[in-house]
Amino acid sequence: MQGTVDGFSYGLVTPLVAFFMACLGGALGLRCTTRSLLVTQSWRPGWLALGSAAIGSGIWTMHFIAMMGFTVQGTPIHYDKPTTFASLAVAVVMVGVGIFIVGYRGATGAALFTGGTITGLGIASMHYLGMAGMRLHGTLQYNTFTVGVSVVIAMAAATAALWAAVQVRGFTWSVGASLVMGLAVTGMHYTGMAALSVHVHGSGGAPAGDTPAELLAPLMVGPLCFLILAGAVVVFDPLMLTGRPDHRDAVEAAHRAGRTVRPLRRTG
Repeated sequence: MQGTVDGFSYGLVTPLVAFFMACLGGALGLRCTTRSLLVTQSWRPGWLALGSAAIGSGIWTMHFIAMMGFTVQGTPIHYDKPTTFASLAVAVVMVGVGIFIVGYRGATGAALFTGGTITGLGIASMHYLGMAGMRLHGTLQYNTFTVGVSVVIAMAAATAALWAAVQVRGFTWSVGASLVMGLAVTGMHYTGMAALSVHVHGSGGAPAGDTPAELLAPLMVGPLCFLILAGAVVVFDPLMLTGRPDHRDAVEAAHRAGRTVRPLRRTG
């Protein structure tokens, strides 16, 4: 029989918290990517890797917080832990590939298209791999057209976010870009969920795997702790809010190019 699917069993709580996590991961990742463009080559991989992990962790956490509000009438839902955490690895790796392409190739059309496509496919792959980790007494079926729309949303959001990372300067604009990214990623999630229908096979015992409540602990302890740590790195970097390269990086870059940079004058 067809199961009644409810993605908002806790009302607006899970969508709003999920949106916040997507914005947080996006904000940290975009600022790290912007920072990577303002430093010398030796520091760039570290900032890009931090940005990749922040965006990937934020998207993954957003997904499973949203899934806390997902229920199917007639069957309990459990999750396979290896598949669930494999989706985190997919998110971080594929987002990282896209970010590194743009971080090293710049805001060229080809780099943004390639990086945005790979990053968007990573977001979509994380979502559907995470859904594949669901264990319930039923069969998941997807509407092909709606799935395609969700993938397009993910790719467009990723491209816009990467463009913002290399073009936008200043804290206010970065916050705006992060809100847009969070809205687009959350929209991709719920578009993908709208493509889902469940055919329940009948009642039975609880399927193998972890319940959503059991997954909440690693969600909070793991990726959230990382996001807090990444946030501390971003906040305590003195130039992260200004969007300008620091003088030491400018001196080193100029020295490599054979130029001279005048020392900064102290004020106050």
